[in-house]
Amino acid sequence: MPPRKKNHSVATSAATSAASSTFPSRAPSPTPRQPFRLFDLPPELRLRIYEEALHVREPLDLDPTNHRLIHPRLALFLASHRLHAEAYRVFYAQPLRLFPTHGRFFHTKLPLLARLPSHYRAALTTLEIRLGPGWSAPPRSQKITPNLGLADCVGLRRVRVFVELDPSERFFDGFRGSGATEETYMWFCVGLLRGVFGEVPGLEVVEVDAFPAVKRDAPLVLGLRREIKRAGLRLVWGPLRGWGKEGEVEEVEEVIDVGASGLEKAMRKLGVGGAIEVPRVVEVLA
Repeated sequence: MPPRKKNHSVATSAATSAASSTFPSRAPSPTPRQPFRLFDLPPELRLRIYEEALHVREPLDLDPTNHRLIHPRLALFLASHRLHAEAYRVFYAQPLRLFPTHGRFFHTKLPLLARLPSHYRAALTTLEIRLGPGWSAPPRSQKITPNLGLADCVGLRRVRVFVELDPSERFFDGFRGSGATEETYMWFCVGLLRGVFGEVPGLEVVEVDAFPAVKRDAPLVLGLRREIKRAGLRLVWGPLRGWGKEGEVEEVEEVIDVGASGLEKAMRKLGVGGAIEVPRVVEVLA
């Protein structure tokens, strides 16, 4: 006679009933969870949320780490058209670097500013220019042209200039390249600044800062100060170097004669060849 089969269904149901009595199931929630209504908040709180979600420490620039540090933040733009319209103004209000400094993008023909749509460029408020990288042979792309889109930066009010080094110092002798003098890179930087001033319609303040090795009276810094004065803009010192007190504004009365040759400039310094304009530095506490 064949062996009798066990009834597995009865054993399974008994085990299930015992487990349910030992671990009772959670009662269903009386009200289902509702999505958070972001736009019911006041605009001030929404802007604060955008600042916390979109803030980055370094200026916006072309960098290999953007896919890890910036790209996840921009996913916020995809939530809705209304959220995108509010959030992109907060994101692009952060400083943006005019020319990339990372080696992978140093010679690119299209900096980040030129790659942005016009409505993103209109939201920019601060632009950063770093002087020093590539001083011996600046890339051909580092020039101010209409293709950069500076004319679209209608909200731009401040330019931050950071000087990493001044090649006019004596220990750079022999490394400037053929045909380059002590003033070659200084005039290149002055030309960049002059081009920005001519393209940006509503610029008001220029902030100058530098590494500790750069002196306040270095030729490059003096050239920048004179160009800022010539453009009639407000000059303030950055926080790293600490050249000026908080709220201090400096004006430089000396005027650079761009058309003068090197010999004429040297003669003027020696007091030969006409009247000399003595530079005056006036410090005003704002």
